Amino acid sequence: MREEKKNILEVRHLNVEMGGESVIEDLSFDIREGEFLTILGPNGSGKTVLIKTLLGILPYEGEILWKKERRFGYLPQGLSPMKLRDLPLSVREFFAFRNLTMEKSLSFLKLVGLEEDILAKELGEISFGQLQRVLVSWVMVAEPNVLFLDEPTGIDIGAGETFYSLLKRFWQEKNLTILLSTHDLDIVYKYSTNVICLRKKSFRCFGPPREVLTPQSLEKIYGTEIKFYEHKGR
Repeated sequence: MREEKKNILEVRHLNVEMGGESVIEDLSFDIREGEFLTILGPNGSGKTVLIKTLLGILPYEGEILWKKERRFGYLPQGLSPMKLRDLPLSVREFFAFRNLTMEKSLSFLKLVGLEEDILAKELGEISFGQLQRVLVSWVMVAEPNVLFLDEPTGIDIGAGETFYSLLKRFWQEKNLTILLSTHDLDIVYKYSTNVICLRKKSFRCFGPPREVLTPQSLEKIYGTEIKFYEHKGR
């Protein structure tokens, strides 16, 4: 009999204010070890605030209880491939911020299919797909067991598939717990074990995406009629 995974996180009656305004009110949910949780909601619904609160960056009221030792990996919204391309750095210099030896940096780059010659290249001259691979390896340097990703892609669908296939591989091989903020419903259905829906001071849902994401619930979340097509293939 397969052992049921235990909770790695329990959140109870979470309340967060920003600038004197309530952003998250009385939110409670659990996350199991090895879960792939997607945080869904319109802009301004509190997705980034929730991630930063769970990371311990923002003050809050309520309970956030991590049930075991955790090592966080965090890819913030501002660190996107497009922003990365603007940095006047080589890949080697970018990894130097992690205080790693070149051998260690190269070992993580090889995990995502990149070779040693990538280290000497400028971030602005490598392809979009290579940039995404660099970002995945860079965040995995921390060897996290809990990985937070705040809208990590959203520009090129083909490159996005490359990113998420890499993410899925690490999720499965390393038994990661992943919390992902995204607007991409196709990604939600394809990878998520559970989804949490936020709408500021209003409707929320929590559960498996195929159970809780209906045209009616999506209309309540986004405030407009949503039409979507579920792809059966994987």
